[in-house]
Amino acid sequence: MTENDPSAPHDGGAPRDSGAQQPPEDAKTPARGTPLGSGPQQQPSPWSAQGAAQGTGPQQPGGYPWTPPGAQQSHSPYATATMPPPGVPHQRRGSGRLVAGVAVLALIVGGGAGAAGGYLTAQNNGSAGTAYNALNQPVPAQQTTTAQPGSVEAVAQKLSPSVVELQVAGRSGQGEGSGFVLSTDGYILTNNHVVEVAANGGQIQAVFQDGSKTPASVVGRDPTTDIAVVKVSGVKNLTPVALGNSDDLNVGQSVVAIGSPFELAGTVTSGIVSALHRPVRAGGSEGDQTTVMSAIQTDAAINPGNSGGPLANLAGQVIGINSAIYSPQSSGMGQTEATNAGIGFAIPINQARRTAQEIIDTGKATQTFIGANVSDAPQGGALIAGVQSGSPAGQAGLKQGDVVTKIDNTPINDADGLIAAVRTRAPGDKVNFTLSDGRTVQVTLGGQPVPTN
Repeated sequence: MTENDPSAPHDGGAPRDSGAQQPPEDAKTPARGTPLGSGPQQQPSPWSAQGAAQGTGPQQPGGYPWTPPGAQQSHSPYATATMPPPGVPHQRRGSGRLVAGVAVLALIVGGGAGAAGGYLTAQNNGSAGTAYNALNQPVPAQQTTTAQPGSVEAVAQKLSPSVVELQVAGRSGQGEGSGFVLSTDGYILTNNHVVEVAANGGQIQAVFQDGSKTPASVVGRDPTTDIAVVKVSGVKNLTPVALGNSDDLNVGQSVVAIGSPFELAGTVTSGIVSALHRPVRAGGSEGDQTTVMSAIQTDAAINPGNSGGPLANLAGQVIGINSAIYSPQSSGMGQTEATNAGIGFAIPINQARRTAQEIIDTGKATQTFIGANVSDAPQGGALIAGVQSGSPAGQAGLKQGDVVTKIDNTPINDADGLIAAVRTRAPGDKVNFTLSDGRTVQVTLGGQPVPTN
């Protein structure tokens, strides 16, 4: 099967890379014969389109380990950072008993302590004057100092005016997600899976920090990288974000996420960069394409509705787009509950900005490809299962049976690692492929338009 074959299948698989902790074996589906740069896929959707997707029809069990659009339940351990909005929070039975028990305990202990305390106070009152009572103290003066540079507070103050909630509706459902302002003339960057439900005749409404709302329209989108750009018109005083450099990130570096989890707009969370260059695969539903990204992993709390929102460094610069989370199976039910488990994934901003610029300039995105079928090599690496005649891979001398173990300085552990590494680069880039037999082959990457249906 060739790389340009739009019917080429993509099997699901959990994110993997060197040294990474893997989900349980029963939660993974290995990739087989994954075509690099294929067209639309016939698979369950990877993403629960923005926070609430309703009326999307029956779900398909198994397949890709990502929650489909609108799915509230899944047999997969993965879910995206967008799911249906919550209802009234459920009270946990038994918690009331626990609280009551604690209250009784506090009363019992407090009663005994109160008696002793009263006795001591009485003695002290007789010899040391009036007891101190916090309730009698004046309220402190309001703080007037600004947030310290480099603090989470400072990042929140800087970025929050640029973050928007996106409410979407279309024939297949409705929901919400996040985005952030790129320009004063109204361009907003978000995830494809946030807006795809409204891409063909649907509606999008942007809600800003001050609560004002305005319609937005899709400028263009790229399912293969999960990037989309929407635009609002006639809105004054927009505050664009500052973009950072995702190539300069380090594991352990502090980051801040802002978005609209569970429709709670303007939510700020913080954490660290847990890992870099994490190959994360997200399959598609019928007509959708596979997304394989070389993601930033973070433990900053990301939940349904955070998708499309910014991940920023402590300078307040956006270094990623929050896109997906790993959700372990709920005990006893065999279902996935899409909530934060401390493992979230963001698209590196350096990759996103190239795609966003193409969409703004032309309305379309270009997919980087090499023109080869790839699969997991038994001993590690990406096996070249087939090469198209005249393709970048063929012109570079890659042949069927070659095993790629490294691209430039990036180790390649499997097929998804190769796909992710290629897609983070731009068409025309020259990259060195290191093969398992020790040879090095230089490949000039090609580019092809990305179909969106």
